[in-house]
Amino acid sequence: MKEYMKLIRIKHYTKNLLIFLPIIFSRNLLEVDLLTNVIFGFVLFCLTASIVYIFNDIKDIESDKLHPQKCKRPIASGKITKKQAIFIIIILAIVTMEIALTKFANNLEIICILLIYVGINIAYTIKLKKIPIVDIFILAMGFLIRVIFGATLISVQVSNWLYLTILSISFYMGMGKRRNEMIKVSDNEETREVLKYYNKNFLNENMYMFLALAIVFYSLWCVDMSNKFQYIMYTIPLIMFLAMQYSLAIEKGTHGDPVEVILENKKLVIGILISIVLIIVLIYV
Repeated sequence: MKEYMKLIRIKHYTKNLLIFLPIIFSRNLLEVDLLTNVIFGFVLFCLTASIVYIFNDIKDIESDKLHPQKCKRPIASGKITKKQAIFIIIILAIVTMEIALTKFANNLEIICILLIYVGINIAYTIKLKKIPIVDIFILAMGFLIRVIFGATLISVQVSNWLYLTILSISFYMGMGKRRNEMIKVSDNEETREVLKYYNKNFLNENMYMFLALAIVFYSLWCVDMSNKFQYIMYTIPLIMFLAMQYSLAIEKGTHGDPVEVILENKKLVIGILISIVLIIVLIYV
């Protein structure tokens, strides 16, 4: 069972918590019907993401066997066969379609967003991850799609500043991931083909440019919302602290995967939890 949990990448479901941002910032968190929609949407997106993860592992099985970390994945290590993985994809697809058609049959936009997410990621796995800039762009789009999906579930629009904040932080994390993978190349580790097109200076300069933009855009969102949420400006220093803490973590030579960076850093986890609680209190009290 443990290997199957690794296969569907349970810990990566933390990315899907972005789906809850629109309902929190729109002050609809206490609306039971809307919250129920978001919870079902969260489950639906998690299942869809797992299908994508398994497809990626099947497609990359040979290259993963050569990678010092990815070789431990269930399919690459042989603990789960390719046939078993395909069977799990079929089961997940059936469950996903059942939930989508039962709960969201009247909202084709939600189903279309899921199909777009799957399509983009399949194209990424097959070809686009080998194209410089495009690969990082798709990584960033994955985070943004989650937020747009969350907004669609409750029929609200993502504010311009929040949209730009998520987009910028997504590019920052994507470039940070590539930068740290490149560091591993210098340590003679087998890794992805696209890295030959990048250099560390380019990735360093651009990732910190996007980090600065993310802080600026979040600050502008706080200024814009200060009439509605009087003390929301006081969250800006905390966001700056989290940004610096995350940067410090990826400078320590990890592989740069956002989920692993966050979950393996207690200060980041605690800081994020405090930030979420504080933002909710300031918005709803």
